[in-house]
Amino acid sequence: MMSCGPALRLLQRLWRSTEPGTAVRSCLGSRVQVQARSRSAQSGSGSGVNVFDRQMKRRQRDWAASLSNAEQFEYVREEVGARVADRVYDVARTFPLALDLGCGRSFIAEHLTTDVVEQLYLADVSSNCLGRLRDAEIPSRCVLADEEFLPFKDDTFDLVLSGMSLHWVNDLPGALRQVWRVLKPDGAFIAALPGGDSLFELRCSLQLAQTEREGGFSPHVSPLTAVTDLGNLLGRAGFSLLTVDTDELQVFYPGIMELMTDLQAMGESNCAWNRRSLLNRDTILAAAAVYKEMYGNPDGSVPATFDILYMIGWKPHGSQAKPAKRGSADVSFGDLSKISPKPSETS
Repeated sequence: MMSCGPALRLLQRLWRSTEPGTAVRSCLGSRVQVQARSRSAQSGSGSGVNVFDRQMKRRQRDWAASLSNAEQFEYVREEVGARVADRVYDVARTFPLALDLGCGRSFIAEHLTTDVVEQLYLADVSSNCLGRLRDAEIPSRCVLADEEFLPFKDDTFDLVLSGMSLHWVNDLPGALRQVWRVLKPDGAFIAALPGGDSLFELRCSLQLAQTEREGGFSPHVSPLTAVTDLGNLLGRAGFSLLTVDTDELQVFYPGIMELMTDLQAMGESNCAWNRRSLLNRDTILAAAAVYKEMYGNPDGSVPATFDILYMIGWKPHGSQAKPAKRGSADVSFGDLSKISPKPSETS
């Protein structure tokens, strides 16, 4: 049962009147303490990276969540949310307190039960998302907060989840360090985000069409993280026992216009500062022709590939398994072929 509705109007007033991460958000229970932090402290490294217009992304997500038929465009988030939840069930423990970071309309929470998570805090930059949450079994509370500026004290949560939101943060290493900070020792971080090969068909078609029609191209798909970098980022943030894997979702559309319309309705429009707000009509028509010619199916549809990266990391604790010291092995890999199986194993 969600308990977010009564305090949502107060949350909206607080959000409009303060900078993200600089004030205590309402709707927090006594088990979670919130502290005010400056922007530099919250960003971890204070690197000043500023690729995305976060205010624009907030407006995009607010607009998408306010659509009367928003459910029609949530198919990717629904599928990813279910797969993140599966990874939570793979961990043989119950988490007393969890945080869903960038929860959207609670696409992960709807797949969880109190057997794995006893209490859940839902945090998102969009008040409209928090106002239209899906039903879930777990007792939940809402926090209106930016993924880049987490307003929680150290060692608060046993589990932090995130599905399809961290690809829009300006400082991903800093955001991962903040997640590490709010986790308790031996706490788990399980997340998913689109990888660098996502929407490669759309990216290539737009670049070829714009180069041919306008003599050059500008970015229309935001930069994404490569799977080869993700493990290094988690390790630098302080996580241990890392697991990174990829999954591919392919969705078929009648054409490029339907794909771009759905991306907009998902709240996934580009919000990079160097984005180009409008495309020429001739460029769009050329991109549609290139898309069908290069990637089209015999039935006239076109595919869009979503390359999803999944990551699991743990905050270090003394009880966790540790690798053996280098040189401590007493059997050589070269001798494995000489080991004879026991008779019972061959029968």
